[in-house]
Amino acid sequence: MEDKKKAEEIIEVEDTRPEYMKKRVLVPCITAVIFLICGIFYGVHTVYYKSTDDAFIEGHVITVAPRVAGPVLKLNIEDNQEVKKGDLLLEIDPNDYDAKLRETKAKLDEAKASLVSAENQVTKSLSDLDFAKNDYERYSKMREKGISSKQDYEASLNKLTVAQANSNSANARYNEITASIKRLEAEVEQDELNLSYTKIYASSDGRITNRTVEQGNYVQVAQPMFAIVPEKMWIVANFKETQLANMQPGQPVKIKIDTYGGKKFQGKVDSIQRSTGARASLFPPENAVGSYVKIVQRVPVKIVFTEDISKYNIVPGMSVVPEVKVK
Repeated sequence: MEDKKKAEEIIEVEDTRPEYMKKRVLVPCITAVIFLICGIFYGVHTVYYKSTDDAFIEGHVITVAPRVAGPVLKLNIEDNQEVKKGDLLLEIDPNDYDAKLRETKAKLDEAKASLVSAENQVTKSLSDLDFAKNDYERYSKMREKGISSKQDYEASLNKLTVAQANSNSANARYNEITASIKRLEAEVEQDELNLSYTKIYASSDGRITNRTVEQGNYVQVAQPMFAIVPEKMWIVANFKETQLANMQPGQPVKIKIDTYGGKKFQGKVDSIQRSTGARASLFPPENAVGSYVKIVQRVPVKIVFTEDISKYNIVPGMSVVPEVKVK
């Protein structure tokens, strides 16, 4: 009975420890519970969502370069200017190409005039050839009957030979002029194209970017002058190969753009590249070496926006963090 009474007295004794000692025990317990909850949440989240910070905005960048050389006569664009398809952007001095076109056309007209003369010569040579053939046949029959001299026969044969040679020469001249006309017609077409190339029009709607040309500059063929960037944008996200097991086209994506940190854009997986980024590079790695070290590869995934982003200043090269819901 005494032992039982002592035990009851011990239970009823109040905890006389200071408050700071009680908190020292309570804080680690709360912290451990918070870390446990966060760990469980993170584990579940990584199963259902895949994310990467190796992702960037991409878009079509149309580099504009001249197809003919010359000084820039007119420049109708400014930096970052919006343009529409078909707008006249730049004009190269057309005088040299216009003069070349007129010269080629003059040569073509001259060749066509020569062709008329060559046709007349062919007609005349054929007529002379027919006459020489008839004359030769007549003297041949007379020679067989013995009523024509050898001298007359040989003279008719000589005339036939000369007429045949003249006819061949006339035909060759005619064919030569015909070929020359075809070549000059092709040159006229090329000169007309070169003249048209002096005016450069916008091939697409977009915004002028990276302008390096000024009015009065002499530009060379294929020299980049500026680029047109259309409004359509998408994302190329380089996910680790270990993140792609359940990733498929059409899955929803939340997109965080560094420029607009407080907004989540909506998108979806469009396609997954059928090679790793390293394999698709200009110089793919050679893995059959003795010093091989296994590295987790990354595979480019194309993500498209499913909402209107025209009111936002989203341009190629911006950093983004996409989060794909895979389950």
